[in-house]
Amino acid sequence: MASSKQLIAMIRSHAAGDDERFLAIADHIASDARKAGHHRMADEIGTLIGSLREEAGERRIASKPTMIAAPRGELASLVRASYPETRLSDVVLTDEIERRLRKIVREHRERGVLAERGLLPRRKVLLSGPPGTGKSLTAAAIAGELGLPLFTVQLDGVITKYMGETAAKLRIVFDAMQGARGVYFFDEVDALATKRGAENDIGEARRMLNSFLQFLDEDSSGSLLLAATNHQELLDRAFFRRFEAIVRYDLPPPDHVRRLLSNRLPQFDLSAVSWPEVSAAADGLSQADIVAAADDAARDAVLEEDGQLTDSTILQAIRDRKQPHR
Repeated sequence: MASSKQLIAMIRSHAAGDDERFLAIADHIASDARKAGHHRMADEIGTLIGSLREEAGERRIASKPTMIAAPRGELASLVRASYPETRLSDVVLTDEIERRLRKIVREHRERGVLAERGLLPRRKVLLSGPPGTGKSLTAAAIAGELGLPLFTVQLDGVITKYMGETAAKLRIVFDAMQGARGVYFFDEVDALATKRGAENDIGEARRMLNSFLQFLDEDSSGSLLLAATNHQELLDRAFFRRFEAIVRYDLPPPDHVRRLLSNRLPQFDLSAVSWPEVSAAADGLSQADIVAAADDAARDAVLEEDGQLTDSTILQAIRDRKQPHR
């Protein structure tokens, strides 16, 4: 019989949409049943696993982003198209943030059901929080979940010093949203939406913001627009009213430090790691910093510790990552 831990792990993997882990646990249950002499049960589970693997493969194919022609002309200098296979289960998120994001994903998956009642999915979402907390990875994960291409807007190509030219380039991007459905990601959007009346405000900056707000108001495409900011306090108040959801990210709590390191270091035995000490040492680091520290520790373990990853190696990698923050 399956153990309670196996059943809990299967339920968690199913809830996270992790087909591979779900089926791997089922394989273990079948193997345990066969060892215990329950051959009929093992055979039935094996048959079900085979069918489920076929269905999971079909779902992966169906959920892969639809390849489109690469952006051409001036649009090619304004957006970068990619086709993520990342999923929300790949991103370390708080339960509350994951719940909210999965609701938005479901709204877009079932937009036909909403349309029957005269409703639309939320299409404009602002991601706010410190650098390296998972905002860009979230954009890729949402595109992957929806099987849509991710169009990352290159703001250095959009923003120019010439009067009116930025608005013209923004118009090209918003027109593209109508013609090519996808997830459009405006990273570091504070460059476009700084408060009006700021000390360094100039006429062109106000015109740029007003144009952006106008395009947001007029947009009625089927695309999903995600904007991210590291400095919410810099954004103009009128900007917030254009968004149907605002998701706020923070630096990872101690339990996330363990998840981040475990996810990044699956090839090492971490059973002896003193997680309270490691989590305390990582306090103040972003997700990106912790992932980078994991990679540093892995290289040191392979090259200097004969492949053994110890607490001291991880702690040193974390200390090295914190050095620039002092």
